[in-house]
Amino acid sequence: MEKKPVTLLILNGKSADNEELRNAIGALRAEDYTLHVRVTWEYGDAGRYVEEAIRLNADNVVAAGGDGTVNEVAAALAVQPEAVRPCLGIVPLGTANDFATGCQIPTAIHNALTLAIKGSATAIDIAKVNDSHYFINMATGGFATSITTETPAKMKAALGSASYVLHALFRMDMLQAERGEIHGPDFHWSGDTLVIAVGNGRQAGGGQQLCPEAVINDGQLALSVLSAKELLPNMLQTWFTGSDNQNMISATLPWLTITAPNEMTFNLDGEPLTAKRFHIEVIPAALRCRLPPQCPLLE
Repeated sequence: MEKKPVTLLILNGKSADNEELRNAIGALRAEDYTLHVRVTWEYGDAGRYVEEAIRLNADNVVAAGGDGTVNEVAAALAVQPEAVRPCLGIVPLGTANDFATGCQIPTAIHNALTLAIKGSATAIDIAKVNDSHYFINMATGGFATSITTETPAKMKAALGSASYVLHALFRMDMLQAERGEIHGPDFHWSGDTLVIAVGNGRQAGGGQQLCPEAVINDGQLALSVLSAKELLPNMLQTWFTGSDNQNMISATLPWLTITAPNEMTFNLDGEPLTAKRFHIEVIPAALRCRLPPQCPLLE
């Protein structure tokens, strides 16, 4: 009889009382799947649980939460030796779930958990920032970062991804350009920008397609820069609808360096990082992830 995979599920503490997830876990255990559950309380818990999963010889580590949970689990997996690294699975339980949505991971919890345990494993890229931070979906800087990091938790809980758009309209007073310079292989840009997006995935901020051509297994990063040479209504149309705009600069690069005269904050899958210099590089095929066969982010 074929041995069934062992799974360790890392659950964001905010969703610890999710009855639908509890039922899905119970159903899979009834099918004789070994499924350990660990709940996060503070940053760093996911890393310790990934190390525990390796000691348990787990085949899968499932991130059950939002983009921040997926980021922390993926980063912890990326630094493990390939020979012992479990597959990544995802059960989307957050507000935006941008990476899971972009991959078309099911929103029904039982279906997502089944995919995370039984689905086909595919090698995917991850991005490293300043040799110490990671993102699996997207890094955003400028106005977009201010909106996604400052949107109130209660608004996100009540309105979901629409909360980011609504909060943006409320906070037009904070709109200002930031000066920066970007270098990469055969690429250079400098100027004032409202939004910088570096995508492994395609969307951020609750569904905004900032890097619509990105894929997660091509060994490349998608860069989108919205320069500040336009009026506010045009900027909003470009950002919120993904329409074409001549002031949107795009490139595909294996690495890039962003420098700024003043400190900038980049949002790495929901986690802020502030610096004057960001060196971002792709790590090809860094993880194996269980994804649906129709995943549009695969080549």
